[in-house]
Amino acid sequence: MATNVTEADRSAIESFQERVFEAALGTFRTYAIYLGDRLGYYDALAAEGPSTAVELAAATGTNERYAREWLEQGAVAGLLTCEDLDAPAADRRFGLPAAHAAVLTDPESLDYLASLPRTVVGALSPLQAVLDAYRTGEGIEFHAFGEDMHEGQAAMNRPLFVNELGTEWLPSLDDVDARLRNGGTVADVGCGHGWSSIGIARAYPEATVHGIDADDASIERARENAARSDAGDRLSFTHADAATVGGEGTGSYDLVTAFECVHDMSDPVSVLASMRALAAPDGAVLVMDERVGASFDPDAGPVEELMYGWSVFHCLPVSMVDDGVGTGTVMREATLREYATTAGFSDVEVLPIENEFFRFYRLTP
Repeated sequence: MATNVTEADRSAIESFQERVFEAALGTFRTYAIYLGDRLGYYDALAAEGPSTAVELAAATGTNERYAREWLEQGAVAGLLTCEDLDAPAADRRFGLPAAHAAVLTDPESLDYLASLPRTVVGALSPLQAVLDAYRTGEGIEFHAFGEDMHEGQAAMNRPLFVNELGTEWLPSLDDVDARLRNGGTVADVGCGHGWSSIGIARAYPEATVHGIDADDASIERARENAARSDAGDRLSFTHADAATVGGEGTGSYDLVTAFECVHDMSDPVSVLASMRALAAPDGAVLVMDERVGASFDPDAGPVEELMYGWSVFHCLPVSMVDDGVGTGTVMREATLREYATTAGFSDVEVLPIENEFFRFYRLTP
């Protein structure tokens, strides 16, 4: 151990120790929120108000002792309130502040973020496979990340898709908006659980939307979600590799979309080429992907740090499957332009749609 540590060195060491400690606390908070979401604790507290561990356990069909520990951890972490600190442990009542309930209990609200911890847990679930991938250079199939990743990712984008996609984003494209209002057709590539397709169909009552995804389980969930929506008769879904889609729909769609999925693809050029082929001669191709900097910058900030987090554990391994190109989450504008040009597009326009996390591109055949 070094003995000539200066005062400045000691300060830097202690500062970094504090960051590591805070990271560990953040990890435990993330997993505790995950537990509360998955066990229905937040919904119960929001519905019933401040509750004892016995009451919460009874309302959720869980064990009282475990519920008490979770409640106490939540209060210490500042996630929950405790009304009566001096009461016996079994009698203490814990509450969910209204502001916290807004973030944790309404899956279609733009304030909702309980999906973020679930997605993080899912991204980290095949950790041994990720370690192996880093050693071998192989990829990890999307389905290997399990339900938490798939459900969490779908839930993260759901509020945006059902609230803003058809009311703000697409209406900003005058020609696209007009076509869809007059009964246009949409091919939604990489549709996942279908919330983007549902959002478009809800906003445009005359339009029909066809979702395409390579993950069979996601397509099944998309069909289930569509069946529960009020636009189900104008929605259809196909399990297929978008890179090979063609046939009957080729050259006929007014709008072809790919929302937050191009960076995950092993062969994005082939998929973009298929999207170009699906669009009508005067149709539009729209890609939404992560809003990252034009070039690597260690001072890029927390949003880009978050994007690298997804990439390190999930998106890069998924994009490496089948000797994939390995794009990863941090797909910069120049990279998409290169893919689009190779796929046969003549131009890429960055659209003036404001969003902290996503950038929108219109690709011209």
